[in-house]
Amino acid sequence: MPETSGAGVRPTNAVPDTAPPVHTDTTAKWFLISSISYFFIVGIIALTIAAKFCWPELLGTVPYLTYGRLRPLHVNGMLFGWLLACDMGLTYYIVPRLCGVKLFSEKLGVATAVLWNVIVLGAVVSLMAGWNHGFEYAELPFPLNLLVVVAWVMYAINIFGTIIKRKYEQMYVSIWYFMGCILWTTFVYPTGNFATDFATGVNQANLNWMYVHNAVGLIFTPIGLGIAYYFLPKSAETPLHSHRLSMIGFWALAFVYVWTGAHHMLHGPISQWLQTIAITFSVMLLIPVWAVVYNFFATMKGQWQQLRENVPLKFIMSGIVFYLLTCFQGPMHSLRSVNAIVSKTDWIPGHAHMALLGCFSFFAIAGTYYIVPRMWNTKLHSEALANWSFWFFMIGGLGFFVTLWLGGFWQGWQWNNPSIPFIDTVKALQPVWLVRFFSGILMFCGIVSFAYNIMATVIGRREYAQ
Repeated sequence: MPETSGAGVRPTNAVPDTAPPVHTDTTAKWFLISSISYFFIVGIIALTIAAKFCWPELLGTVPYLTYGRLRPLHVNGMLFGWLLACDMGLTYYIVPRLCGVKLFSEKLGVATAVLWNVIVLGAVVSLMAGWNHGFEYAELPFPLNLLVVVAWVMYAINIFGTIIKRKYEQMYVSIWYFMGCILWTTFVYPTGNFATDFATGVNQANLNWMYVHNAVGLIFTPIGLGIAYYFLPKSAETPLHSHRLSMIGFWALAFVYVWTGAHHMLHGPISQWLQTIAITFSVMLLIPVWAVVYNFFATMKGQWQQLRENVPLKFIMSGIVFYLLTCFQGPMHSLRSVNAIVSKTDWIPGHAHMALLGCFSFFAIAGTYYIVPRMWNTKLHSEALANWSFWFFMIGGLGFFVTLWLGGFWQGWQWNNPSIPFIDTVKALQPVWLVRFFSGILMFCGIVSFAYNIMATVIGRREYAQ
C-alpha cells in the first residue's frame, strides 16, 4: 500500500505549535530572479556557440567572443549562474517549510545571494578575458574558487541551522538529499578546483574526471531530486508513493555514484582495475535510478489526467523520463565496446545536456513556476505562455539530444575507420550541427517565454488573499 508521507505534510510526531511561521522568502527571491536573468543571458551565449559550429568564421576576429572563451562561460554560466543558483533559491523556500520554522538567517541568505552574484559576474569578466584555470567544469580562476567555498559555507550554515532548529522530528526525503548535496560538494568541488593543481599527468586527469562526473552526480543530482521529491506531491496534490523507497534511492546514490568518474577514461592510460571498478559502479547506478523513477510513476497513479493543464507537473514528469534515459545511457556508455565508439564525440554533449537541461533544469523550472505566484501572493502571468515554454523546451531539447546522440555515434564510427580522413568526419557533422542550432533556437524561445512569464508575474502582480 502507498505510504502517506507527502511533501510538506506535517508528521504525526511533530512538536505542536501555536501559529505557523511567516516566511519572508527574501533570500529565495534574490536567488531565483538573478538565476533566471543569467539563464537568459547565457542562453544567448549558447546560441552563439551553436552558430559557430555551423559558421566557424562568425565573430572570429573578436578575441573576447572566440569559441575558447565563450564555451567555458556557457558551461559555468549554466551550471552555477542558472541551475545551481536556482536550486539554492528553491531550497531556501523548501527547507523552512519542511522544518516548520523560519529560515535560520535571512540576512545571511541575502549576503550569500549577493556574494554568489559577485562570483558569477566575476566569472563573466575573467573567462571572457581568457583568465582560465584550464580544467573541464573547473575553469574559474583561484580567487573566484575561494569565494565559491565561502559562499557554500554560508549556504550550509543557513540550511543546516534551519534543519537543526526544526519543529518536525521526521525529515522528509528532500531534506536528506539537500544535506547530502551540501556535504558531498564540500569534497567534490575542492577536488576538482584545488587538488588537481597538486597532481600531474594521469593522476591529474583522473581527479578532474572524478570532479566532472560527480559535479553532476553528487551536486546537481541530489539537490535536483530533492526539489522534484518536494514539488511532485505538491503539484499533484497527492502523497508520495513510498518514503521508504525514496530513502533506498538516496543511500544507493550515496554509495554508488562517487566511483563512476573513471569511465570517461576507458581505453586510456589508467589501470585496468580502476576502469573495471568504474564500469561496475556505473552499471549499479540503475539501482537508485529505478528507485526514484518507480516512486515517481507510482505516485502519479490515477493522476495522469493532470498533465493536460498542470505545467509544473509536466516539467517534473518529463524531467524524470529524461533522468531515466540519461542514467540508462551512462551505464551503457561505460561499457568498453560502446565507449570505444561514443567517447569524446558529440554523443557526450547530447548526453550531458539531457541531464542538466532536460532533467534538472526541468525540475528547477517546475519549482519556480510553482513557488513564484505563492511567494509574491499573486497569479502566474500566463498559464498559456507557461505551456508554450514547456513545448519549446521539449521539442527543442529532443531535437538537440537525439541529433547529437545519432551524430556522435556516426562520428565515433568514422573515427574508428582508418580509411576516412579526419577532416571528412568534421564535414560529415555539418547537417547535425545545423539541426543543433535550430533546436537551440527553440530552446532559447523556451528560456525567453519562461523568463518573461516569471518577470511579468513579479512586476505586474496583483495581490490575492491567501
